[in-house]
Amino acid sequence: MSFNNLDQLYRQVIMDHYKNPRNHGSLEDDAITINMNNPTCGDRIQLHLKVEDGKVADAKFSGEGCSISLSSASMMTEAIKGLPVEDALKMSGVFSEMIQGKDYASGNLDLGDIEALQGVSKFPARIKCATLAWKAMEKGLQNEE
Repeated sequence: MSFNNLDQLYRQVIMDHYKNPRNHGSLEDDAITINMNNPTCGDRIQLHLKVEDGKVADAKFSGEGCSISLSSASMMTEAIKGLPVEDALKMSGVFSEMIQGKDYASGNLDLGDIEALQGVSKFPARIKCATLAWKAMEKGLQNEE
């Protein structure tokens, strides 16, 4: 597959998550709720996490922002559900390396659709958009380890 075809496929994946977000909504009860925003461009996210027995049992988000911000939140919530907290945080580290254009090793973690965001590294102003949900997840889970 040529670079242009791959780039087009990645754009389609990003737009699909933006137009049809996975895990959009909120969680009640004993969910961890984290509010974060990116003042540079106005992206806002509210992330809800439910942790049970050291695993991310559920994850949902709401908010408003650009396609990169919201599709990243959709991909992240899909990827971390069912993971041990430690692996979710590890995945965040891998994502951070990838989004900065650095070499990254995902190890045994399946990034799935998340790899569609690697092109964001070419647009430094958009990196904060892509990492907003991930920073919220880190903030929420670091107290759960």
